[in-house]
Amino acid sequence: MAKFALRLEARASPSRLMSWLSPVLAVMLTVLCGALLFIALGHDPLAGLAVFFVEPLRDAHGWSELGLKVAPLLLIAVGLAICFRANIYTIGAEGQLTLGAICGGAAALYLDTGDGAGGTAIIGVSLLAGMAGGMAWAGLVAWLRDRYNASEILVSLMLVYIAQLLLSYLVYGVLRDPEGFNFPQSKLLSDGLLLPMIVTGTRLHVGIIFALLASLGGWLYLSRSIAGFRLRVGGMAPAAARYAGFSSRKTLWSSLLICGALSGLAGACEVLGPMGQLTPTVSPGYGFAAIIVAFVGRLHPLGVIFSSFVMALFYIGGELAQSRLGLPSAITGVFQGILLFALLACDVLIQYKLRWRKHG
Repeated sequence: MAKFALRLEARASPSRLMSWLSPVLAVMLTVLCGALLFIALGHDPLAGLAVFFVEPLRDAHGWSELGLKVAPLLLIAVGLAICFRANIYTIGAEGQLTLGAICGGAAALYLDTGDGAGGTAIIGVSLLAGMAGGMAWAGLVAWLRDRYNASEILVSLMLVYIAQLLLSYLVYGVLRDPEGFNFPQSKLLSDGLLLPMIVTGTRLHVGIIFALLASLGGWLYLSRSIAGFRLRVGGMAPAAARYAGFSSRKTLWSSLLICGALSGLAGACEVLGPMGQLTPTVSPGYGFAAIIVAFVGRLHPLGVIFSSFVMALFYIGGELAQSRLGLPSAITGVFQGILLFALLACDVLIQYKLRWRKHG
C-alpha cells in the first residue's frame, strides 16, 4: 500500500511571500497553542483568549494602556532592527534602557525644585540625559567589539546585569528618598517634570509619539539615506561592502549608538511617564521582549509597529489573566516564548516548502 509523508523540499529561492506571511502564521499558531494551554490549565480556552486579545481592546482605557506598553517596545525594537540589519546582534537593550532610566531620572531629580514647576526645557534635558546614558552603555559594547573583537552578544548581555545592579545601588543609596520610610526608591518627581498626557484621563503620554516618529525615522534612515544603504549592504554582503569601501567600523558604532539612544529614551520615558520615580525595577523585560518584536516585525522599522502591538497585548493580557483567571505572572513570558518558537518554525517555510511524498 502506498504511503504518504510530509517532507520539506528546498525552494529554488527564498519566498518573499512567506517572509511576510510567517509572522502572521506565527501569531495564529501562538493563539492556537494558547488555547491548548488554557485547556491544560483547566480554563475555558475562549474565555482565556478573550482576556488576552479582546478585553484590552474594549474601551479607550484599554487602548491607552496598550499604547503605554507599545511605546518602549517600539522604541527599542526600532534600534534593534537597525543593529540586526547590520549583522550586529546586541541583546543588551535592557541594560541600555536601565542606564537611560538612571541618567534621565537622576537629571530630573537634580533639576526638580520641589515646587511642582517644570517645563519643556527640563523634560527635554532629562530625556536627552536618558538617551546619552543609553548611548554610553551601547558605546561600551561598540568599543570592546571594535578594540578587542569581543562578542557583542555576550558583552551586551553581561552589561544588563551590571546596569541593574547599579540601579539597585543608587536607589538603595544616594538616590533613595530620605522621606520614603527606607523603601528603595527615589522621591516622586514633581508634576511639572512628568511627560504630558495625550489623552485626558489616561496614562498615555507623548512617549508613544516619540516611538512612532522613531519608527518613521528608522524607515527613512534605512531606505532613503546613504548611511542606511551602507548599513544594509554591510549586513547582507560584508564582502561586497568591504570591496565598495564601506566602513564596517562606522556601521558598528552608528548602529549601536542609535540602538542605545532609543533604548535610553525608552527608559527615561518610563521614569518620567507612568512611574514618576526610580525604583529597583524600571522594566518588566521590555529590552528582551523587543528582540522578539524586532524579528516578528521582519527587522523593518515600520513592521515592528504591528509586532509591538501584539507584544503589548501579551503584557496587558497577562496582567488581566492574573487578576481574572488566577494565573501566575509567568503566563506573559509563556506567550512570548510560544510566539518566538512559532516564528522560528514558520520561518523554515521561507527557504523550504511542504510536499507530500509517496512511498511504497
